[in-house]
Amino acid sequence: MKRIQPAGLMWMMVAMIFCGCAVTTIYSVNMDYTAEKAFIPSYLKPDQKALSSIIGVAEFIDTRKIDDPLVIGYVVEKNGTRVLVLPKHSRPTEAVAQGIRVYLRKAGYNVSGVGEKWDLQEHSIPQRANGKILIGGAIEEIDINCRRALPANTYTTKIKLTIYLADSVHKKILHRSTVESTTLLTHLSFSEERMGDQVGIALGEGIEKIFENKELAQKIKEGLER
Repeated sequence: MKRIQPAGLMWMMVAMIFCGCAVTTIYSVNMDYTAEKAFIPSYLKPDQKALSSIIGVAEFIDTRKIDDPLVIGYVVEKNGTRVLVLPKHSRPTEAVAQGIRVYLRKAGYNVSGVGEKWDLQEHSIPQRANGKILIGGAIEEIDINCRRALPANTYTTKIKLTIYLADSVHKKILHRSTVESTTLLTHLSFSEERMGDQVGIALGEGIEKIFENKELAQKIKEGLER
């Protein structure tokens, strides 16, 4: 049997790429949420007294039933192959917490950097310097599903989050609520950037839904003014 020389193998690989035979083994998307277009309700905005303290934000925990917590979805290729989708810059639990931090800063609050994970138990609520309240939570679902097909590709993103507000001085949970958001897009072209845009939109909608809750807004102000 004639053996393929290294140079010949290299040219075969190049030919495969140009022929469209190369196989994508993973996709990575940007999960960053900037809050640039976020709506801030008037009842959430802080008064001067609330600005004397800092809101702590803990990295979220991940309660999904999944082997690898970095996996946030799949792309179904035209041939039926399922390809993993992973976050590009940070863990999903970090990205969600950072999104909440960015939103609260846009609302006008003093917010700490994202701290270590909190297990959402009262006895383990961490105390932050000059911080009276802490926001943490859990990712219950995050699923990017993209189906590549002709004539168009379908992008579906689902996010489900549970948020906890805690009094970090008296170690008491003040509020708990769950939100869900879904986006659906059909587009002629496919790209990782477009998948990332859909994740950002779904995450932004989820975060805005969290803070639409007037009870939560009131608990935040009361906690800061104690």
